[in-house]
Parts: sequence; C-alpha cells; structure tokens
Amino acid sequence: MTVRFGLLVTIEAKPTKGDEVAAFLKSAQKLVEQEPDTVTWYAIRLGPTSFGIFDTFADDDGRQAHLSGAVAEALGQAASELLAAAPEIRPVDVLAATTQR
Repeated sequence: MTVRFGLLVTIEAKPTKGDEVAAFLKSAQKLVEQEPDTVTWYAIRLGPTSFGIFDTFADDDGRQAHLSGAVAEALGQAASELLAAAPEIRPVDVLAATTQR
C-alpha cells in the first residue's frame, strides 16, 4: 500500500501531567488499531512533557476519518485536564517511505 498522506501532531502536557499523557497515548493504540484507513501510527515522547504523534494514510479520506475518530475525541475530552495548550495538528505529504522486513 502506498502512503501519501500523514499527520504530524505535537502535544505539550501540563508540567505535572507528562506520565498521564504518556499513558493516554499508549492506551490510544487500541483505538487506532480499529481504524481501517490508518496505515501507521506512532506515539513518541520528545521530552518530559513533550509528545508527538505521526500517522499515515493512503488517501485524504482516511486522514479526515482519523481526525474525527475516537482518538481525536478522547484527546479533546482530556485536553483541559492534561494539556498545556491545544495540540498542534499539521497535515503533511509523505514524500517517501520504506519498511524493512
């Protein structure tokens, strides 16, 4: 499958909420696995309170479905308690990708 579309999301937790955001992101994996149009999904920790999500899709319809899916809804509900600011969501174009087996 060719991936051409992606999302790059940066998340900043409140000063004492880094571990809770990490746990939230780990739990979100189960929700993403139920999205047939999400090809890859990575949740990463960049620092004590800084996180990122990178995910890919074959088409923009899949990307839009993800943006209105269960993870986005759950993050929206938890944002006021856990996040220092709204997540920064950037649609990106995937220029090249490879998978080593």
